[in-house]
Parts: sequence; structure tokens; C-alpha cells
Amino acid sequence: MRTTHTKKHPHLTTNAHNQQAAASASASARGARVVARAAPPQQQQPQQQQQPPAEQRPPPATRRALLAAAALAAAAAAPRAARATSLPEETAPAPLLCDAACAAALERPGAPELVTTPSGLQYREIVVGTGPKPSVGFQVVCDYIAMTPAGRVFANSLDNGKPYDVRVGAGQVIPGLDEGLLSMRVGGVRRLYIPGGLAFPKGLKAAAGRPSVPPGSPVVFDVALRYIPGLEEDE
Repeated sequence: MRTTHTKKHPHLTTNAHNQQAAASASASARGARVVARAAPPQQQQPQQQQQPPAEQRPPPATRRALLAAAALAAAAAAPRAARATSLPEETAPAPLLCDAACAAALERPGAPELVTTPSGLQYREIVVGTGPKPSVGFQVVCDYIAMTPAGRVFANSLDNGKPYDVRVGAGQVIPGLDEGLLSMRVGGVRRLYIPGGLAFPKGLKAAAGRPSVPPGSPVVFDVALRYIPGLEEDE
């Protein structure tokens, strides 16, 4: 019996070996791709925000406009009470000896008697005084408010913060006021209706906040006799 020997061809063995190596490499590559697809994606670290380059920033005029708009929006959102505190205070009304209600009461029926003196002076008592009366030449302390017949004030001693000193009967004031003070008692308040002949013969020129008084025009004075220096109230 003849024994058959198979002769191996080296180039065939090499080709087979190369084919096996290529198949193994291809399988490894497919496995790597599968692993790569199955692996979770790595989280990227947040990057710090960078300032835009100078050429990408808004020009200065635009930045100023944006800042102005932001300031206006902030002012509009501020509480009204805060803005109200910056407003100027309203001017208080001028003090009076006889306000509008008092003046209206003087013209109603049952008002105090209207007294007329021989000189033509007229007056109504608002408050009847109980103190002493001054004599001619006495120094008295009083407050007064002088008005036109229409009620426009042109002199007010209360605005000065202190009463007015005058020597009665000495011609230091107009004749109608002199006469009215001489018949008053301390503590009294009186409205004097002074005719033109006992008022300002040359009139008064208008000034800031003061109306003019034409020559010989009648005027109205509210006067309060505060005290007479040197005299006690019980005299």
C-alpha cells in the first residue's frame, strides 16, 4: 500500500494566514466601533464666558443710550412716595385776624353793630376787649392787616412775626387807624372801614405781592390791640 504525502505550499499557507489576520483585524475594528457607540458621551466642561472682542462691542454712543434707558426704567419703577418727598412744600396761607368765615359773619343779619363816628370812620367789633384803653400819646402794641375794599391784602404785620409798635394820636399812622386804636381796649379785635379822606391821600404804589392803592381810596383794616406797655389790664 502506497502512502500519499501532501506537500504544503508555502505561498498558500501565507495567504491563508494573511486572510485570517485581516478577518481578525476587521472584527476588532467592528468591535471598537460598537464599543464607541455604546459608551456614553463625555460631558464637556463649561467654558467661562469671554468678553467679546472690542470690535464686537457696541460703540460708546450706543452704550450711553442703553445706560440712559436703564436709568429711566429704574426711575419709573421707583415708589411714588419716594419721588413725592423731593417735591417742594406748598406755601402756607398768610395768617389773618379775620378769615373768610369771620368776614362773612360780619355781613350777615345779627352781625355786630356797625358803628359810625363823626369823622366818617366805621367799625365792627370782632372781639370786644376787656383791658385798658390808650390815651393820646401812649405807646401801644398791635397787629393789623390792611386790605382794599375787594379784600386784597397790601400790608400784614403778622408776616413779620412780631406786632407793631405805634404811638397813638401822634400822626405816625393814617388818621383812620389812629382814631380806631384810641377807642379800643386791650384784647379787642376790630374791623375798621376807613374812608378815603382818612386813608392814603397820595395812594400806594404796587410792589411785589402787593396791590396798589389809588389816592383817596377807602381801605379796610383788621386790627388787634395786644397790650399797652406800662399799663396793667385791670387799670
